[in-house]
Amino acid sequence: MPSNELAENPVQGENEHEGTGGSPDRRGLLIAGIALLACIGLVGYGMLDTDEQPKPRAVPTAEVTYEVTGTGAVEISYLDRSEAGTATVEKAVTLPWKKSVQVPLGKAPTVAIILDGKGGQASCTLAIRGHHVQRATAMGVFGRATCTGELPPGDGEG
Repeated sequence: MPSNELAENPVQGENEHEGTGGSPDRRGLLIAGIALLACIGLVGYGMLDTDEQPKPRAVPTAEVTYEVTGTGAVEISYLDRSEAGTATVEKAVTLPWKKSVQVPLGKAPTVAIILDGKGGQASCTLAIRGHHVQRATAMGVFGRATCTGELPPGDGEG
């Protein structure tokens, strides 16, 4: 009879897993999948953990004041804190208008105005750190003017 028992045991071993709802391969895949998700989560947490990451160095800036006076409605575009050097545009602005912004050193602060189709007269002025730098005047239908300056070297403000 011992030979019959040996023949039955392998069959019993295979049937043991049928009652648990899966084969050993499926449970292994499930455990491996869970372990993989845990590893991905830990790696993601490590990438998002900014305490150990060096913080980007602040770009020094200078205060720039733009001012537009006159009559008529204008479109105003000006450079502000954007390190990429892109302009901010405000349309159909009623005058007078004034704005102080921080501009990164190395960028040329600029304000440009365009009168609308009704015309008029408008002047732009530019001051850097409180010192007047430039003034320009636009007149007539779709008249244009631009004021530009250079930022002085130094540590900057802001």
